[in-house]
Amino acid sequence: MVDLLGAALLLGVFAVPLLCAAALLYAAQGGRVFVREPAAGLAGRPFRTWRLRTDAAGRLGAAVERCALDGIPQVLNVLRGEMSLVGPRAQARTDRADRLLVRPGMTGLWQVSARSDLPWEEMALLDRHYVESHWLGMDLAILAQTPRAAYRQRYRQRHA
Repeated sequence: MVDLLGAALLLGVFAVPLLCAAALLYAAQGGRVFVREPAAGLAGRPFRTWRLRTDAAGRLGAAVERCALDGIPQVLNVLRGEMSLVGPRAQARTDRADRLLVRPGMTGLWQVSARSDLPWEEMALLDRHYVESHWLGMDLAILAQTPRAAYRQRYRQRHA
């Protein structure tokens, strides 16, 4: 229920910025604005995640990624029950069966811990910790920390 309400809220809050970004991306790169990427979901069920296509948009695409708008279309996957708001990052394949015990998420424990600053092994440990001990309070805490973590990442990229 939290996923559905949260996804609906996110869609409402980000509808205008998402539509503006999509229109700008369409003008910059033409063609498809949304892409669907393969992912393994709960119990290994395959599905396709929604994302904004930013690869051919140069600086505009980089700006959309910095603002984390490229992943907002994944709320559609949350509304369809394929993803959760919080969980391990969606991947096309995984050799770690523990990741398949929960739905992949739009955000997760490693994203709010240090985002891409962590080595792969530590990200895997954080994913495993989440899978083994997640509960509603943990999910709410991760959701509350996500905007700050996204801002921190944008600040580092801008001043690097």
